[in-house]
Amino acid sequence: CHCHKQRYNRGLSPPASSNLPSSISRASINLNHSIKLSLKTKPHFKPNPLHYRHNNHQTFTQTKNMSVACGVECVVVFGCARWLWKRCTYIGSYDSATWPSATAVEFEPVPRVCRIILAIYEPDLKNPQHFQPANGYRLNPDWVVKRVSYLETEGHAPPYIIYVDHEHREIVMAVRGLNLAKESDYKLLLDNKLGRQMFDGGYVHHGLLKSAVWLLNKESETLKKLWVENGCEYGMVFAGHSLGSGVVSLLSILVVNHRELLGGIPKEKIRCYAIAPARCMSLNLAVKYANLIHSIVLQDDFLPRTATPLEDIFKSIFCLPCLLFLVCLRDTFIPEGRKLRDSRRLYAPGRMYHIVERKFCRCGRFPPEVRTAIPVDGRFEHIVLSCNTTADHAIIWIEREAEKALQLMKDQDSTKTVTVPPTVQKFERLKTLEKEHKDALERAVSLNVPHAVDTAEKEPSENNEGEAASTSNGDREAEAEAAASSTESKPSGGRLNWEEVVERLLKKSETGNKHIEEDTNVPH
Repeated sequence: CHCHKQRYNRGLSPPASSNLPSSISRASINLNHSIKLSLKTKPHFKPNPLHYRHNNHQTFTQTKNMSVACGVECVVVFGCARWLWKRCTYIGSYDSATWPSATAVEFEPVPRVCRIILAIYEPDLKNPQHFQPANGYRLNPDWVVKRVSYLETEGHAPPYIIYVDHEHREIVMAVRGLNLAKESDYKLLLDNKLGRQMFDGGYVHHGLLKSAVWLLNKESETLKKLWVENGCEYGMVFAGHSLGSGVVSLLSILVVNHRELLGGIPKEKIRCYAIAPARCMSLNLAVKYANLIHSIVLQDDFLPRTATPLEDIFKSIFCLPCLLFLVCLRDTFIPEGRKLRDSRRLYAPGRMYHIVERKFCRCGRFPPEVRTAIPVDGRFEHIVLSCNTTADHAIIWIEREAEKALQLMKDQDSTKTVTVPPTVQKFERLKTLEKEHKDALERAVSLNVPHAVDTAEKEPSENNEGEAASTSNGDREAEAEAAASSTESKPSGGRLNWEEVVERLLKKSETGNKHIEEDTNVPH
């Protein structure tokens, strides 16, 4: 056994007389021999401090890069989550959160105007069958002068009504809203040639302007006759809903600039009410005519927040989630200053009246509140993610909530202790509205809104009598030119031609001089 052990330790094969199988014994001996040789020949490894330092530096660099990447990823995820939260929780009342409340005196005509617009949908006011308000139309069918349908307008304008309100001493011309079943309404919205020509120092929707010109060519003589027959004392009110709001807004601008063509009606007797208004004019015009045009918006209405081109209207109605995502992304990355400097960007016209009736994370409707202002920046620029965006556009809902809001304002006024006569209150309110208009014009100039003009720049200096005299002479010449143009614009038949009037407003130079420019697209 001792000999076998020595032979085994030297790596030799065991004798043939061994009881182990030869193959197993040789394999085990060779394995042990190779292990011993490797242990004898392999040198002992001594660690190098530089080697450890290099490995630690690589590990630290990799950890640092991973930390930075994780930090950037967390910031991006947090930013996207915050943006998504703000967009999903944005409600319409935020647009007017800082606006003051309206008064009952200035808001009183709104429900009445809405009822006149609703009357356009009724074929017979004596036997109403459709869209009747809760307390009825409260209109006298005998005071309806004219009702015009789609068949008579021939696609040039939506249906309208002319109503003489002897109770409130007003001549009202109301135009209905968009009809999704009429191709002619689509054509009006699609005809939007932005930037082609300036109109009264700004830009307007081309199709709506053509419709306004057609209405004036057709009904200006009727309006003039009604005003003269009623002693030249009645007010002239233009009202419209949705598509019709854009038409009457541009129509009222034409009338105010050429009042002599309607019998010389004073400017303070002309008013325009745009219910659920469409974006139809540039920002400088929207602020300039804020004392003339009054826009009424119900909470989350989509149209004042949507660009007017036809494809955007259909996206808002039929593909609202897709439009909201794209528009929200666009609004996020477009600075507010860039929007204000875009002279071709269209806005809702005039002074804004916002009816607010819902609150965040609250169910049901609350007592409506009416806020008013002439905003320059933040003028309904955000589309609201809400299930009420299309419902708030309906004229019947606007009339209902406007009537509730008016009654609440009257009740609040009756409970207050009155220390000032009503005439003084009305005068003070008019002064406040004038100051707000002036402040809005000055803010538009300070924000570098294209073509914005401060009214103070147009007033003659009291210390410079020569300048005032020259200005008065220029005014006289302008009046004479306007009177001559009014006579020249009458064809042989005696009817006024508003196309020539529009041509004088289509182009203005930087100095404010008007130039006549032929436009073959004006309807004849």
